[in-house]
Amino acid sequence: MTATMRAPISACPACAAAPAAEALAEATQPRDSQLILSLPTIHCSACMTKVERALGQTPGVRSARVNLTMKRVTVEADPSVTAADLIPVVEAAGYEAHELDATALTATQADKAGRDLLMRLAVAGFAAMNVMLLSVAVWSGAEGPTRDMFHWISAAIALPTVAFSAQPFFRNAWTALRAGALNMDVPISLAILLAVATSLWETALSGEHAYFDAAVALTFFLLAGRYLDHRTRAIARSAAQELAALEVPRALRVTATGTAEVPVAELAVGDRVLVRPGGRMPVDGEVIEGSSELDRSLLTGETLPVPAAPGLMVSAGEVNLTGPLTLRATAVGRDSSLHRLADLVAVAEAGRSNYTSLADRAAKLYAPGVHILSALAFLGWLAYSGDLRVALNIAAAVLIITCPCALGLAVPAVTTAASGRLFRKGMLIKEATALERLAQVDTVVFDKTGTLTAGTPELTNLDAFNDTEQAIALALAESSAHPLSQSLTSAARAAGITPAEVTDITERPGHGTEGTWQGQTVRLGRADWLDAPEAAQTAAWLRIGDAPARPFHFTDRLRDGADELVTALKSAGLNVALLSGDAERPVADLAARLDVQTWQAGMLPEDKAAHIAALTDQGHRVLMVGDGLNDTAALAGAHVSISPASALDAARVASDIVLLGQSLAPIAEALSVAQKATRRIRENFSIATWYNLIAVPLAIAGLCSPLIAALAMSASSITVSLNALRLR
Repeated sequence: MTATMRAPISACPACAAAPAAEALAEATQPRDSQLILSLPTIHCSACMTKVERALGQTPGVRSARVNLTMKRVTVEADPSVTAADLIPVVEAAGYEAHELDATALTATQADKAGRDLLMRLAVAGFAAMNVMLLSVAVWSGAEGPTRDMFHWISAAIALPTVAFSAQPFFRNAWTALRAGALNMDVPISLAILLAVATSLWETALSGEHAYFDAAVALTFFLLAGRYLDHRTRAIARSAAQELAALEVPRALRVTATGTAEVPVAELAVGDRVLVRPGGRMPVDGEVIEGSSELDRSLLTGETLPVPAAPGLMVSAGEVNLTGPLTLRATAVGRDSSLHRLADLVAVAEAGRSNYTSLADRAAKLYAPGVHILSALAFLGWLAYSGDLRVALNIAAAVLIITCPCALGLAVPAVTTAASGRLFRKGMLIKEATALERLAQVDTVVFDKTGTLTAGTPELTNLDAFNDTEQAIALALAESSAHPLSQSLTSAARAAGITPAEVTDITERPGHGTEGTWQGQTVRLGRADWLDAPEAAQTAAWLRIGDAPARPFHFTDRLRDGADELVTALKSAGLNVALLSGDAERPVADLAARLDVQTWQAGMLPEDKAAHIAALTDQGHRVLMVGDGLNDTAALAGAHVSISPASALDAARVASDIVLLGQSLAPIAEALSVAQKATRRIRENFSIATWYNLIAVPLAIAGLCSPLIAALAMSASSITVSLNALRLR
């Protein structure tokens, strides 16, 4: 009897249709969009929680996850939710936010290279322990078949371990040899392969000595150094890529029928573009309609907003503050100023990559020296004894005992110890060679706004006004997004002032705020709007009725530790300079406050980069400290660079070192630690050199058994590591 397969029959036709309907609904339902915001001012887990909670309560937001290290938040939301909806939410929570273009950023990948090294390190460590245990029996006097059995078991463990764990050295060595060059991995690979080959030969001939333990231990120690080096470099990313991500991904194009949101890539020169208050300029262009104020601090370092009116030329990346503006695009895409800045950074990064580290310089001497010694030992013993087996064993002993482990650990061990010490002091070392370069510095160049200063205006003369004037000013300031108004609001609220009953408050973009109080017109704003003389310092003017306008004075507060740092640098004999895109008067005032003799104002990003390049050409080793987009090219072009954690992503990424706290004081200690670290690295090379001067003649003389080679190699590695730990 033949059975036929039938589809199951459902009692309910609707139930049978349900799965297909669900699949169709799932396929046609709009997918959530992913938005990424840069959060340059977050600094702790409390900030993360506050931002995530604020965004999580926003309608349409599915999830929000903050990455504190990268200072970003990734938001999964309905397609109808835009970055313009989320930025005010974050700012209301007390944090600065900027949209990043997710398509311009490489997705955050798991650290595959680090995991690969760690896995190979674990395998080598496990194998080394087992082979060493087997070797104990041989070293204790096992002979004949028992010794051969232990050797073969060691071979069974060592061969697959070396084939797997030593691959990074083999690949790098092969790459160097194909290019006709030598690097540290060439003698390392040769030592490992020769140790395994001679050990197999000896084992097959029932020989007394085998180097399986040395080969696996050598692989383990060198992988440990390679992993430490990788972890030191893992944080660094491309600054040029971050700059590209800061470009606005979408823009409002004005057409004959209205406005339409389009990707920035679709804009062309001559297009009319609408930029709403709070929006970032998507292109370079000319203002043709509207009046507002622009925040150029991230691009130029200017402290105060700049009035915007028809005829003003604007650059991509500037922020529109108070009123809508219509632009006519003059440069888009790769021709925009932001892209030109990204190109400057890329060029500067390429120049910095020419720096040769101490380890690389040591490798240039070490690799050919070891090969020559090993070859001479082989030829000498072959000529003396006529025994290929003896000559090959001694050549292998020379390669194993010539301290590749100590040299491989000399730099990463010190760098890791120094990085840990500075991290506890509030500094994050991103580049492996940063400490070496920092120790060579003779000139320190500072940006002004956001670096030596806090970047926010601080009211200095609130007490110069009576209670009524303070209350009226507070009422007007609360209705404005202008930085000076926000500073006045904070100071007045902190002083317990209650706002006056001012009605009909209106913000006049580019000018200030006005309203009516007890039948009189009251205004708070720019000097030229209120027919007041320009003040000698930053000011917002208040006029009540027909009375003369009076100024509220503001100053840019010094960042904590700035005065102490400049004093310490000058005491150490370093040259100190101040380069800023801000106006001449505030830069001169700050230079006088800090007693900095060398300063320049009104500098564009390319001016700063050119100044750093000129100092470098004169033989100076420059440390650049900055935080804005206008500093990125200079940061990348300097011999070494530092940015505060509050800096924009692009500036932090362009830097070698990130200052995690608010105080600048740790920079002085970083210079001291860098000099000590460089001394420790040189001491480690000296230890390795003296070790080789003693051990190599013994190996050439044929006096180093596998046991002695393994012990000597381990002793040199431990000595180097202990010397590095003195930094802690």
